[in-house]
Amino acid sequence: MKTQKIIDHIVQWLDVYLDKSGLTGFVIGVSGGIDSAVTSCLCAKTGKPVLALNMPIYQAKDQVSRSLAHIEWLKKKFDNVKGYDVDLSTVFDQIKDSFPYHIQDGMTMANTRSRLRMLTLYAFASSQKMLVAGTGNKVEDFGVGFYTKYGDGGVDLSPIADLMKTQVYALGKDLGIIEEILTAAPTDGLWEDNRTDESQIGATYAELEWAMQYLDSPPKDPLNERQKKVVSIYKKFHIANKHKMDPIPVCRIPENLR
Repeated sequence: MKTQKIIDHIVQWLDVYLDKSGLTGFVIGVSGGIDSAVTSCLCAKTGKPVLALNMPIYQAKDQVSRSLAHIEWLKKKFDNVKGYDVDLSTVFDQIKDSFPYHIQDGMTMANTRSRLRMLTLYAFASSQKMLVAGTGNKVEDFGVGFYTKYGDGGVDLSPIADLMKTQVYALGKDLGIIEEILTAAPTDGLWEDNRTDESQIGATYAELEWAMQYLDSPPKDPLNERQKKVVSIYKKFHIANKHKMDPIPVCRIPENLR
């Protein structure tokens, strides 16, 4: 993979897209993970204004420290970056308290956290006339649909959505992303028990990438038991989350009824 050329290509794409939009820069949520670290760095390399937001909601301390460390690293490296620490824990509590108790299951409240962060990003973007940059990679966005609809999936553009997770790590190394982020276990940061992506999905990103490629063009060699399991996991998530990846369905009215 021509990592540096890919970096240059994405930076140029971001620059051209922003110019055509007539807006002023990029807003991005920084989580302490590799995807947001790489995306925020790519946005910063355009030279256009970037707002990097840390938005903890009862976050694990290591996630917060990585996020803040990355923002400080960005600010030292790029003078076009501003960082904001916006603690949404109290706001989340207020939302939770307004919900009937019977709808406060784990997944509902995890997705509510993500949607609260989306709302915050767009508040900053609207105020500063900026674009919200998404941080989803290819296997998350188009493989297993591992994101929240109208949460972290609610963005204006997706700079790394054509890259697999392993490729994002390769870009991160070339960009000089801090070691703590490069070695941290991927997590969506939406659960109080700090569960990892792998524990939620049941497979590593490398395995999911293999399954995605296998199903695009299955080889003739028989699969071992683990490979069969991974394909099954991938298919289950892909089917269940297809509604996130497809355009919103529109009920078309026949002309004879108009």
